[in-house]
Amino acid sequence: MTAAPVVHVSAAVVTDESGRALVVRKRGATVFQQPGGKPDPGESAVEAVAREVREETGILADTASFVPLGRYTDAAANEPGHVVVADAFALRVADGTGSPAGEIAELRWIGPREVATTPLAPLSRNHLLPLAWA
Repeated sequence: MTAAPVVHVSAAVVTDESGRALVVRKRGATVFQQPGGKPDPGESAVEAVAREVREETGILADTASFVPLGRYTDAAANEPGHVVVADAFALRVADGTGSPAGEIAELRWIGPREVATTPLAPLSRNHLLPLAWA
């Protein structure tokens, strides 16, 4: 049996002053996930997450504002048969921050009560969103 192909990404657990977590839905996708994506060649995980957050949500944050949360693995939501390995970082922002940009079709701020009714990527549901309210 061959192992599933691995996709490496950087992901941001962005929370606001009201304790909500930011999730985004890419164009053509049916589930929401944390802002983030694949690092460019030569780019560190934290550089990638800062760039991706800016490109996807318009939120500008220095790399020093991101707090490392660890590395998490789950089934990839948008690449069937793949496994995603995410270097996760926390970022706190003001309420009302961000708007959909780039490849993002929709942006939502959710609380723990909305998790059950929001279509979420496995990595977000199982690992990253619980970190937002830990």
